[in-house]
Amino acid sequence: MPLDHYRTLGASGLRVSPLCLGAMTFGEQWGFGADEAGSLRQLDLYADRGGNFIDAANIYTKGHSERIIGEWFAAGGESRRDRTVIATKFGGSMHRGDPNAGGSGRVAILRAVEASLRRLQTDRIDLCWVHFWDRFTPIEELMRSLDLLVAQGKVRYVGFSDHPAWICAQAQAIATFRGWAPLAAIQIEWSLLQRTVEHELVPMARHLGMGVCPWSPLRGGVLTGKFTREGRKTDAVTRVRDDSKFLTERTYVLLDAMQAIADEIGCTVPQVAIAWLDAQPGCTSPILGARTEAQLLDVLDALEVRLSEKHLSLLDERSRPPENFPQAFLELAKTTMLNGSSVNGIAAAIWELSPASDAERA
Repeated sequence: MPLDHYRTLGASGLRVSPLCLGAMTFGEQWGFGADEAGSLRQLDLYADRGGNFIDAANIYTKGHSERIIGEWFAAGGESRRDRTVIATKFGGSMHRGDPNAGGSGRVAILRAVEASLRRLQTDRIDLCWVHFWDRFTPIEELMRSLDLLVAQGKVRYVGFSDHPAWICAQAQAIATFRGWAPLAAIQIEWSLLQRTVEHELVPMARHLGMGVCPWSPLRGGVLTGKFTREGRKTDAVTRVRDDSKFLTERTYVLLDAMQAIADEIGCTVPQVAIAWLDAQPGCTSPILGARTEAQLLDVLDALEVRLSEKHLSLLDERSRPPENFPQAFLELAKTTMLNGSSVNGIAAAIWELSPASDAERA
C-alpha cells in the first residue's frame, strides 16, 4: 500500500496518509534528532512518496520543529502547503514563569495557535491537538475556544492527545449538544508494548467517530531490534536508557517472535511492529519519528508488509496486556448468562474473579 492511499480521519472529511511523519525529531535542541538540513530532506522524501500528514507541536525542540516545517512550506510555494495536512499541538508552555502560557485556558490556546501559525508560515492548522489533559480548565471553556478557532478559519479540525477516555467522551458529548466543532481524532501511545489503550480509549474512539493516531509505535526504539539480552548496539544514538522498564525478559520474548516473523517474510523488526499496529481495528495513521533518512525509509516500507493471521495471533499472545476491571468480569458474566446459569452460578463466577486467597475461600 503506498502513502497516497489516503484514509479519512474519523468522521471528518479530512484525508490523511496511512503513516504520519512525526516532527518531534526535527532539530537537535533536545539532545537528539536530525539537524535542519536532515529534517528538510525527510520532509522531501516523505512528500515525494505521496505522504501528506505531518504532526508537530509548539514545544517540540523549543519551537524549532515548527519553524523548519514553515521554511519547507515557504520553499515549496502555496501548492506544497495546500497538499499538506499539518497537525500541531498546544498545551506545553513556551514561557517559564507565566502561569497562563500553558494549559488549555482560552488565553493560552489563542496565543499558542497564533504563535504556531507564525512559525509554520501558514494561515491555518489542519488538525489542532490539545497536547494533554489540563484538569484545571473546564471542558466547556476548552471546547468553546476550539470551536471559536474553527469558526475563525484558523483551525480546520480538532483532536485530543493523551486524555482519559471519559474526558474525550465528555468533550464529544458537549460539542455535539452545543453544536460546536467535534473531536475528529485522538492521539495516544499504542504499540506492542503499550496496549492498555485497547481497553477504553480505542473502543471509545471507534464508537464516537474519532480517528486514532498512535504515537511511539516502536516504543521509543525498543521495538527496532537494536536491543538484545546481551546488550544494545552502540552505532546509533538512542533515548532508551539501560534501566528502561521495557527492557525485560517479556520484551525480549516478544522481540524474538518479531525477529522470527521478520526472517520468515523478509522484512525488518520495525516493519513488523508497524504492520501489526496498522492491522489493528480503529488505527488510522501511526505517527513515525526518525533521526535519519535510512530509518524513515525503513518504517515507510512497512506499508508493504502484510502479516498473516498466524503472525498476528502470535504477536497478540506475546504482548497481550492485563485486563482492567470490568473487562474480565463482564466477559465471564456474559458467558454465564448466555448459558442460562442460575443466580447462584453467576455469584460463583463473580467469586472466582475476586482477589480473595484460597485460604479465605476455604
